[in-house]
Amino acid sequence: QVQLVESGGGLVQAGGSLKLSCAASGSTRSIGTMGWYRQAPGQERELVASISSGGNINYVDSVKGRFTISRDSAKNTVYLQMNSLKPEDTAVYYCNADTTYGRDWGKGTLVTVSS
Repeated sequence: QVQLVESGGGLVQAGGSLKLSCAASGSTRSIGTMGWYRQAPGQERELVASISSGGNINYVDSVKGRFTISRDSAKNTVYLQMNSLKPEDTAVYYCNADTTYGRDWGKGTLVTVSS
């Protein structure tokens, strides 16, 4: 099993930036793709960005050009740099990891963007 711990959330004004981190521990050799999801109040959880073990990256259209996902395999950590934040980016952000036996999730970190 893989344990995931997110950090870096907080309150920021519209137009500002935040960088989220997700540190993995446990059976890290089993990790393939890692990703960031978010869930706003009353909304379904949606994929924000993902990065495969080979470096293939995908973004949801609403964050393209503003968010950047990266991965440090030596540190078993994935990052999400969020720039030009908008109030609609307000959500709990969750890190996940696809492993050889399933999918693990972190507990989430809250990002609040004020207008």
